[in-house]
Amino acid sequence: MKPKVLLINPNKWGRGITHIWIASHSAYLKSKNIDVRLFDSTFYENWTNNETLFNTFNTQYKPSEYDKVIRFNKNDIYTDLQKCCDEYKPDYIFWSALSSHIHGEGEYVNIQYGSDLIKKISTSAIKIAGGLQATADPKLVLSNLKNIDYLISGESEIVLYELIKAHQKNQNRNLEISVDGVNYIEPSGKFVKGKTQKIISDMDIIPHYDYSLFDEQVFMRPYNGKVLKAIDYELSRGCMFSCQYCVETIIQDYYGFDEVNSRGSILNSKSYLRNKSARRIFEELDYLVKELKIELIRSQDTNFLTINKKVLNELAILVKNEGLKYEMYIETRPEGINAKTIELLKDLNVGGVGMGVELSAQSFREDKLRRFADTNKIIDAFDMLKENGIKRTAYNIIGLPDQDEESILDTINFNKRLNPDNVTVAYYSPYLGTERQVRGKEVGDFGEYEFDVDSTFRSKTKNQKLSENLLNYYKENFVKLVKSP
Repeated sequence: MKPKVLLINPNKWGRGITHIWIASHSAYLKSKNIDVRLFDSTFYENWTNNETLFNTFNTQYKPSEYDKVIRFNKNDIYTDLQKCCDEYKPDYIFWSALSSHIHGEGEYVNIQYGSDLIKKISTSAIKIAGGLQATADPKLVLSNLKNIDYLISGESEIVLYELIKAHQKNQNRNLEISVDGVNYIEPSGKFVKGKTQKIISDMDIIPHYDYSLFDEQVFMRPYNGKVLKAIDYELSRGCMFSCQYCVETIIQDYYGFDEVNSRGSILNSKSYLRNKSARRIFEELDYLVKELKIELIRSQDTNFLTINKKVLNELAILVKNEGLKYEMYIETRPEGINAKTIELLKDLNVGGVGMGVELSAQSFREDKLRRFADTNKIIDAFDMLKENGIKRTAYNIIGLPDQDEESILDTINFNKRLNPDNVTVAYYSPYLGTERQVRGKEVGDFGEYEFDVDSTFRSKTKNQKLSENLLNYYKENFVKLVKSP
């Protein structure tokens, strides 16, 4: 019989997200003759938050008909998950993993939420998890989330299959394994850390990503006041920059790309940045648009304009020749925006660009965040995109260690100058293993390990001067203040 794997999506945002790791892992496992099923927690009323309602109220989102399109499940999530396990009888349960989809939308804390779900379930399945926290500090994670049998650091599509294969061969929950990337705690209490596995340098080895597991309403997405059929997608993995607050640095450190130049870029970045081939990307886009009727491609690539230009140019030609119709939303950095790249974005049907402003002071960005983005280049990038009819979203952060209220007010005024089409503001999240997380612990803003971290819904700060109440005020009113006279 085929081994059976139950993937759990513990999404608590109450908004459809086609998490990329689910699509990639399902595709790879199915190609190895493994049966895969998904339990998706997104729309359970007794589990999820309504992120769309929350961000519409604080005016980060334009009002839409989204709540009329989707339906929340009134069943008890634990009862349904138990029923799923009883009927499907999975051999393995897996949740949380790395992909390019790492910066928001609950990815960081999914490992905790998956653990919370499984705690109340009776099952003989082997419980395996991965993701950002697993990559940053697997020993600490296993000590806090004790119901995980195996923890995978780094990219896990191939490692999960190798672990299943090894376990099927030995049929022993506590076997001493030698699968690279796998960590666990022996019955004696000894922590066993796996060797670092090879990075997935050729992304084409993963078969076409499998989006068939997702329920139809998971594809629906509020976007600029409309509700579109959308999908989360990755062309590439990796970022050449090493900002001190960013979870990307966790992955860079894990794979040994920890040397950084004076401008905040990792050395030997060409070996770290990886992408699918242009032909492969086009084949996937063609299928998504024509067969699944996808209207919006939500690119989750960390920095779109550092993807190999030859690949992007070749892809643009394929898209234009086929007349493929879709809108793409990307994220990139302001210094990559120029006349040539804007033409490329137009050829790729990019209608929206999100860029990190973070905060207004260039000295703070450079000295405390290792983010070298010149203020004038930020202004120029926002202006150039507007002139070319591409919508712009400014990403801002409040509650960083060493930040004060004056910094927030200055950032609000800076956003007035940028005059973006959309403004978002995130609570600073102390991502385990990042340099800013260590700094936050040193100054007493945060503990060693913070549960329930979420950049949209809550701050975990203990700072008295920039208190949680004050941050909540600015979270609720940031966009209103930007838009006000």
